[in-house]
Amino acid sequence: MSELAPYATSDHASRGRRHPETPPNNRSEFQRDRDRIVHSAAFRRLEYKTQVFVNHEGDMFRTRLTHSLEVAQIGRTIARALQVNEELTEAISLAHDLGHTPFGHAGQDALNDCMREFGGFEHNLQSLRIVDHLEEKYAEFNGLNLTFETREGILKHCSMKNAQQLGDIGERFLKKQQPGIEAQIANIADEIAYNNHDVDDGLRARLLNIEQMREVDLFNQQYEEVMRQYPNISERRAIHEIIRRMINRQITDFLDATSEHLKSVNPSSVDDIKQLSAPIATYSDAIKEKAQQLKKMLRTNLYQHYRVHRMSTKAQLVIKSLFRAFMDDIRLLPTDTYKNTLNEYNASGDQGRAIAIADYIAGMTDRYAIREYERIFDPIKLT
Repeated sequence: MSELAPYATSDHASRGRRHPETPPNNRSEFQRDRDRIVHSAAFRRLEYKTQVFVNHEGDMFRTRLTHSLEVAQIGRTIARALQVNEELTEAISLAHDLGHTPFGHAGQDALNDCMREFGGFEHNLQSLRIVDHLEEKYAEFNGLNLTFETREGILKHCSMKNAQQLGDIGERFLKKQQPGIEAQIANIADEIAYNNHDVDDGLRARLLNIEQMREVDLFNQQYEEVMRQYPNISERRAIHEIIRRMINRQITDFLDATSEHLKSVNPSSVDDIKQLSAPIATYSDAIKEKAQQLKKMLRTNLYQHYRVHRMSTKAQLVIKSLFRAFMDDIRLLPTDTYKNTLNEYNASGDQGRAIAIADYIAGMTDRYAIREYERIFDPIKLT
């Protein structure tokens, strides 16, 4: 790693781990975080959790795992260019989706509805809950015992009510501070990967078409350049070329705009970044507007497409039916989950029972959730 800028987060300035550990010999503290995330069960399950399309619809579509890897790649590229901590950016990027439910945002919305009277469900908080409590691998502690900086970066959003219950991790929300620049980069890398790769998947699935996409400035500018440069290119290659250029355009703009902001503010520490009234890592106003146009098009033409809506409706049915069934009779749960849920119920009543059931459902893959639904509600499936 090249020399870090003064506003970057460094290992030696880390606020440490919840459970003290001997420093690693051959890697940095944030590399250790990254490695623990990659080797976690929750990370492996992301391979079978989808963003827009249900996992069994085809191997060509992106999953939460491929998305997380793409976010990490974009994040590291940006972090290196800005001379901030690549390894912390990568760790945050890889962990940001650990708490996602099966069936993408439709699954999260359904589980949030189920949990409304128990405080709701939010995937950022669930990601933190996974790395702090739910992973059970290490002899000396629950969770992954990640550094404060990685844990804080995972928590992109948080209500004031939840922040008050999170101790030091909730501080920045209570003080209305910004996250460190590495977390800001991971957030933008997530947005770049999500939007542009949903275009790719939407076009592959024939839910979007080229003419629709040409109404979006970011797409059309690259489309015209590619067609002018390669007039006989196949559609498949053209789509790939257009999307890679869209990503490059956004990264370049983000680097230029953020560099200008850094030059103007001239921060000399991590705290200088956090004390600002708005994120310092951002697009130019022009690209920000074009990115919003792209999001609006995806929302209207992809996320609300009837095929996607049908999948979302099925997802809501599966998640809500499972939650209600388990709340009504926890004996339907697998043995270990049943024992844990019973313990939580004995300790905290309905609240504890609901949280334990939400943990179980949120940890399911798309396929596992469907099979669990069939095992409980399909009379042909006996086990």
